Amino acid sequence: MADKAYSHPSTRKALRAKGINAVIPQRRDQIAHRLARGSRGGRPPGFDAAAYRGRNVIERAFGRLKQWRAIATRYDKHARNYRAGIVLGAIVMFWL
Repeated sequence: MADKAYSHPSTRKALRAKGINAVIPQRRDQIAHRLARGSRGGRPPGFDAAAYRGRNVIERAFGRLKQWRAIATRYDKHARNYRAGIVLGAIVMFWL
């Protein structure tokens, strides 16, 4: 799942090559360009609106986690310490 900023055809092509189903809405300018080409414009790429709505939940969770200064600034030297901070933050915010 990605934002509209990543809806470029090359990104979709790379995802397709790896067997990943892209859930990225098309930008308005891309839709207009495709429609202006008429029958040569091709079909619109697949889009699952319900799956894209789930992306909002993830974005809000990351936003809440980034309220923790250590997570937002990434002061930790090692990835394991950073991950531990994220796990601790998730436990405190979502389970307590």
